[in-house]
Amino acid sequence: MNNAIFLDRDGVLNEVLTSRVKFVNRPEELYLLEGAAEAVAILSETGCDIFIVTNQGGVGLGFLKEKNLLKIHDRLSSLLGQSGGKIKEIVYCPHKPKAGCECRKPNAGMLIDLAKRYDINLSGSVMVGDHERDIEAGKKAGCKTVFIGTDESAADASADSLLAAVPFIIDMVGIQK
Repeated sequence: MNNAIFLDRDGVLNEVLTSRVKFVNRPEELYLLEGAAEAVAILSETGCDIFIVTNQGGVGLGFLKEKNLLKIHDRLSSLLGQSGGKIKEIVYCPHKPKAGCECRKPNAGMLIDLAKRYDINLSGSVMVGDHERDIEAGKKAGCKTVFIGTDESAADASADSLLAAVPFIIDMVGIQK
């Protein structure tokens, strides 16, 4: 079994609710946060598979077409790849916020599904997010957790940015650098 790193998308890798962009509904509205590409490149060197797990309720609400979401994710993978970051897969919950599905965070459905498909050791893996729903999903799946931001959190560790969180993540997945 392999350890993995699960990353939320909006607020961890890319801007959202900023002066430049409110929500990412088109590829050209995706702007990486400072240091995010570098962080993913460093994490890619650990040998752990990196997954992006994201709620995308805009699809279910009709604000975002699924084909545009896939183009946004292609752009995200490309931007991260330009710095050496390797994303194994991007998974998303397209359902409305109150749909009651198992895949929407704070439920752990996306993490559990990935664990089954890729033989992932969830107890040796890390979920990184900027909302408590991300942390809750990680804990429900049995992962260690890292919160990105300055708010109080039930996460195992917190940092101001993904880049600042890299040492915590590497330590949690048990990689010797």
